[in-house]
Amino acid sequence: MAEQDPIARLVSQLARLPGIGEKSARRLAFHIIAEPRAFAEELSEAMLGVKEKIGLCTVCCNLTELDPCAICQSDKRDRGTICVVEGTPDLLAIERTGEYRGQYHVLHGVLRPLEGIGPDEIRVKELVQRLARRDEEVTEVIVATNPNTDGETTALYIARLLKPFQVKVTRIASGVPIGGDLEYTDRVTLGRALTGRREI
Repeated sequence: MAEQDPIARLVSQLARLPGIGEKSARRLAFHIIAEPRAFAEELSEAMLGVKEKIGLCTVCCNLTELDPCAICQSDKRDRGTICVVEGTPDLLAIERTGEYRGQYHVLHGVLRPLEGIGPDEIRVKELVQRLARRDEEVTEVIVATNPNTDGETTALYIARLLKPFQVKVTRIASGVPIGGDLEYTDRVTLGRALTGRREI
């Protein structure tokens, strides 16, 4: 196929998505072609919509259309606890457990020194500023980064960074498999990990 061929271009763009190889991209492309034009229009409108309407919550850095986000606005959430997660999919996974009713802080990544990702590349500064403002009487910060090398490195860094604030810093308990992602962990396992968290 020529480089400017519309099918090749669509396959190429779909293959850029995480977890989508060339075979999957080709299958998705032919599915889109087989659907009515309205499907492609709705899909493109939905993609443009998230780029135009979704931003970061100025409180917790969650992806949201509202600012502050619905969780930060809710008066039913425990304002004394902040759960720190790597990304919004992890936040959603924890919400599905129904075990946690506190606030969140979304880092949008983890520390990866070998790849040049340091504290300035993730939303850790916003967490420190949030605690320094003392808008909320935070007594505990739960670090719920993934249980892998990068997640552990980030958790230890955050624990050291928050020492001056005299808040209890805990880490989610075992139950989440080492090397696993919170986003794909089942509800019961993730719920147990939250309940059995430990101080760092």
